[in-house]
Amino acid sequence: MNEKFNSLEPEVQAHISKLAISAKIDESDETLERFAELWLEKQQSFYEQTKACEMEEADTLNIDDVRGALIMTYSGSLINIGPEQDDMRCAQYFSIGLRNDVPESAEENFSVLLKNIEKGNAVEFEKGPIVKSSPVFAITVFKEEKDPHDQEILLDEITMTVAEDFAAINKTYIAED
Repeated sequence: MNEKFNSLEPEVQAHISKLAISAKIDESDETLERFAELWLEKQQSFYEQTKACEMEEADTLNIDDVRGALIMTYSGSLINIGPEQDDMRCAQYFSIGLRNDVPESAEENFSVLLKNIEKGNAVEFEKGPIVKSSPVFAITVFKEEKDPHDQEILLDEITMTVAEDFAAINKTYIAED
């Protein structure tokens, strides 16, 4: 029992357990295993969509890196960090979870990162759609240099596709409940 839950990194397990509490759902082995299945489906969707759009995983996005990025947090949230244009970035946050302790989505057209983004650490904004995220599970950036406008359009498309996939995955859990 709990094969999928136990296969996850301890940080993801901790967030899944917190999710069950914040969603006011029991923390039974069966619930944790189902949440782990959902999380693994989301992870697969995230990687498939970003790879299809010629994005690659990175361990860090330096504050002075002008490329856009799509980030997945341990809690399963998505953060779209637009490419830097005129010293600003558009950033979007999507909780896409079963949580009710964070906003469902938020956007800031003139976001400013507070520090480098690193796997395992929170994304922090000086000015942004949120102040601080949960720790970062994955950072994806474009493999090749693309025009900032093209990056922004593609990032928006990828983000919406992944967000829709995440919402559909969540619906499978709700439908089974």
